[in-house]
Amino acid sequence: MDSELFSKVLVLDQNPECYGVIKAFCESHNLLGLKVQEERMMSVLQSYIDLGGIMLSESCAGLDEPDGGLARAIHKMRPELPIFLRLKREESAPPIPPSDLKLFNATYRIDDINVLHEAVVASIFSQDYPNALVRGIIELSLHILTSQFPSMNVEVEKPYLVRDRLISGEVTSLIPLESNWCRGYMMLQAKESALRELVPGKSGDFRLLNNMLGELTNLTWGAFKSRYINQAPSTPYTSQVPTIVNHEQRYITFGSDDPLLCFNYLLSAKDGGPPVTLQQRFIFNLNWSPEDFRENETSVDDFFKSGELELF
Repeated sequence: MDSELFSKVLVLDQNPECYGVIKAFCESHNLLGLKVQEERMMSVLQSYIDLGGIMLSESCAGLDEPDGGLARAIHKMRPELPIFLRLKREESAPPIPPSDLKLFNATYRIDDINVLHEAVVASIFSQDYPNALVRGIIELSLHILTSQFPSMNVEVEKPYLVRDRLISGEVTSLIPLESNWCRGYMMLQAKESALRELVPGKSGDFRLLNNMLGELTNLTWGAFKSRYINQAPSTPYTSQVPTIVNHEQRYITFGSDDPLLCFNYLLSAKDGGPPVTLQQRFIFNLNWSPEDFRENETSVDDFFKSGELELF
């Protein structure tokens, strides 16, 4: 089971000779580069693709354009996404004004692209997720989904990180996580049409679909708690930050710039047909101490056998 994390970045550059260098850098830094055409950049950003950042060339940024240019338009639409700017101007040319530099997390030249290493680590991979935790989340989630939907094949895509705050689908469940080593939220998201595919005989009432996603969330939280939360915080937390949801923009914010840990589970009928996607996200925005992470000795199977956990 591959638990190594990656993140998707959009790449826009007018010089085709630079793409090979950029691709090599992405591959060596666990980034999946997605090449995009300049005229399609804004429509792609409007399509709610999960992203970790954007790699943009100066020739495409439009910093000298009177209407603000592409870089400002990107920053205005998705300010949470880091932008890495490839400089084109000669070193002897006037520097980029500070007001424009604020749009970018880092700048680089193609012959010195490795200077981006620290910026990528700081802005995309800023939180360290133990491999045992990532693998365990996949394991317990697959166990629950395959037990709940025995007539379907369940697969999981490679886990990844995102910096954006976009909601995927129309139905979202949210549950808090709190222990001595983490404090945040777990989310499950899906399109309503996808949930109807999972319960075709009961798909007429959206409340039943909501309840199903809620029960899946509760089961996953129970398994997570049994496996990983063995000690409550020594001092009860009192601080909170607002969670804001903008349904019109399909946007959610937890008051933090921390990346979200994401898993996509694909459920498909064993006799064929397109898969249904359930997206699972974790945000540890209130406390994150991976050095204190420990896995309980009791397994998820043990709790099912003892009756402490059961499938609905």
